Amino acid sequence: MKILLIYFVTVFLSNTVGALSGMGGGVIIKPALDFLGYHSLNTIAFYSSVAVFTMSISSTYKQYQNGIHIQWKKAAGVSMGSLIGGMIGDLLLNRALIATSNQEQVQMIQYSIMLVTLILVLLYNQFSDWHFQFKRSSVFVFVGLFLGILSTFLGIGGGPINVACLIFFFGMEIKSATVYSIITIFFSQLAKLGTIAFSTGFAGFDLTMLWAIIPAALLGGYVGGVFSKKMSEQHVAQLYSFVIFLVILLNSYNLWMIVKGYL
Repeated sequence: MKILLIYFVTVFLSNTVGALSGMGGGVIIKPALDFLGYHSLNTIAFYSSVAVFTMSISSTYKQYQNGIHIQWKKAAGVSMGSLIGGMIGDLLLNRALIATSNQEQVQMIQYSIMLVTLILVLLYNQFSDWHFQFKRSSVFVFVGLFLGILSTFLGIGGGPINVACLIFFFGMEIKSATVYSIITIFFSQLAKLGTIAFSTGFAGFDLTMLWAIIPAALLGGYVGGVFSKKMSEQHVAQLYSFVIFLVILLNSYNLWMIVKGYL
C-alpha cells in the first residue's frame, strides 16, 4: 500500500507538470522511480510508458476542450513517425539489456544521453529563438521518427526534447508545441506497449501497480490541461525551463550514484 501511494503521488505530480509543459511526465517519472529503486529498469520503463500514454489521452482531450487548434495533417505526420520510432526504440532498449551484463550499464547510457540532450534543450530555450519553418509532411514524419526512437529508448516519453524539436524545426509557439508533443508521446508509447503485448506479454510485470499509476496519470493529465488554459506562453516557458533544470539535477545524481558504485 505504501508503494502504491508513493507511485500515485509521483505519477500525479509528474503528469500534471508534464501535461502543462508538454514534457509528458515520463522525463520526471523515469528518474524518480529509478531513484526510489523499487523495481527493475525494464519494469520502470513499462510503468513510465503506461503513465505517459494514459496522460496523453486525458491531456489531449482537455486541450481540445480548451479550444487549442490542431492541424491534423501535421499531427498525422508526427504520429506516423513516432509510431514507427517507438517500435524501433523499444527494440534497441531490449537489445541493449540483452547485450550488457547488467541494467546499470544501460542506465548509464540512458542518463548520459538524457543529460546531454536536456542541457542542449535548456540552453536553446534560454538563449536562442532561432528556428526553421519547415512545412513539408516528410519532415514531420522524420522528426516524429527521431523523437519516437529517442523517447522510447530512454523510457521518458520524450516531452522536453519533443517540445524543443517542434519549436526548432517548425517555429511553433510553445503552447502549440506542447499539444503536438503529447500527440507524439501517445503514438510512441502506444507502439512500445503494443510491442510488449504482442511479444513477451505483460505477465512479467507487477500489474497491481497500475491501480495507482493509471488513475494518477489520468488525473494528472486532466489537471495539467486545466491549468494550461490559465497560463500564458511566458509562464509555460518558464515552468518548462525550471522543470528541465530540476530533472538535470536528478539525472546527474542518479548517474553519479551508478558511477560511484564502480569506483
